[in-house]
Amino acid sequence: MYLLKKAIELREKSHPDHEKPFLEHLEDLRVMIMRVVLTLIIAMVACFAFNNRIMQFFRSPVDKVMLTQLESTLPAKAPRPLTADLWKEAQKVEHAAENLTPQQQEVYYRFLKDDNVSFHARSISLLRAAMSLPEERRENFLASLDETPELKEQVRSLIKSKPNTETQQHGNLNMMSALKPTEGFMLSMKLSFVAGIVVSFPLLLLFILQFVLPGLHSHEKRVLWPAMAIGFGLFLAGSSFAYFLILPRTLLFFYQWSGDMGISNDWRIGEYISFATQFTLLFGVSFELPVVVMVFVKLGLLTYQTMSKTRSYAVVAIFIAAAVLTPTPDIPTMLLMASPMIILYEICIWLAYFDEKKSRIKEEQEARENMERLLLRGREAEATGTSEPEHDPWHDEHPHHSAYETTDGDDGWKEEIPQHDPHAEIGEPKPHDDIPTTSLPDHLPEEEERRRNDP
Repeated sequence: MYLLKKAIELREKSHPDHEKPFLEHLEDLRVMIMRVVLTLIIAMVACFAFNNRIMQFFRSPVDKVMLTQLESTLPAKAPRPLTADLWKEAQKVEHAAENLTPQQQEVYYRFLKDDNVSFHARSISLLRAAMSLPEERRENFLASLDETPELKEQVRSLIKSKPNTETQQHGNLNMMSALKPTEGFMLSMKLSFVAGIVVSFPLLLLFILQFVLPGLHSHEKRVLWPAMAIGFGLFLAGSSFAYFLILPRTLLFFYQWSGDMGISNDWRIGEYISFATQFTLLFGVSFELPVVVMVFVKLGLLTYQTMSKTRSYAVVAIFIAAAVLTPTPDIPTMLLMASPMIILYEICIWLAYFDEKKSRIKEEQEARENMERLLLRGREAEATGTSEPEHDPWHDEHPHHSAYETTDGDDGWKEEIPQHDPHAEIGEPKPHDDIPTTSLPDHLPEEEERRRNDP
């Protein structure tokens, strides 16, 4: 309700000449919600056809965690160099041959026809056996083996780095488990919904701004589309920043933390997808800060002076918002979200400064042009001699406000002579009936004329 009240206040401020009753605002809100819902449904249905690719896309950070963890444990210097893919392939081969007899293993490796993979599969088997022994007996075990020196040296380098020899040692991350019959289908719906939000974000932002800022002029509508493009670009930048940089590091941190504590990382697919989607979308929304701030600047709700003076309060508010928005309560994730928001807010301050400077220069130029126009008009009037005489308020050319004329008599006596009143012929009230009767002359004009002609 609070957000709705603020949105209606913004609508009134953006178009103050036309006030709407509250029910009409609710009708506009209903239309906006219907547009948003229909757009999301269409985008969701279109993205549902690619649910397998979308699932693989969101599982990619988990694969990066496994790859990074494995590469950090592989030996840097070994008789035969190792890669993560080669190590995984050797693990599969060794797992398939572990229940075979030595003679059967030799036949299996010979039919495999890949000497490099067979070599690493044998090293994994010997590494697992050596790691099960006490540390002081491992070297004697390797020396007593009837193997090539290259294989023994390879196992020694593996013992130093201690890579993972079991695919399920630190948890079931490669094949996350679904604990409910409908969980897989609901996850596909959820991923389609998130992908629909990303795809249709420009239209969603357009519908929301059309509700908050109605009555836009033609030049404002032309500016709206570039603003949509900038907002969509910032949303993609924030989501990409979270997905490619922040999310893998966050997952690796939690994976290593649990492994160091001896906790198996059996992550549920539903919990992971919820975490990954919220993490990505919230970063994308947080990068919309410049769009929101510049809208407030254009509406006059924020100024450069206000933003620069309250910078410290804004930084505290950003940290609080980051702590609330991040799906994890850890400080590193909060800092990773708050840092870009602080940088973006600082950019907003400079954008507000340049916008205010541009508006001030435009106003000064318009005032200068108006002054030059007035001076030019005055010079043209002086040159043509058609300057209008100044109006004297003490001498009215049309003394229609008085019903009497003043005449000077022979003796210097000033008399007021009534003018012809057209209202008297038709019996209408006179317009100056409020004149006091004491100002009327005591005798008629005819008697005054006879008195003057009397010798």
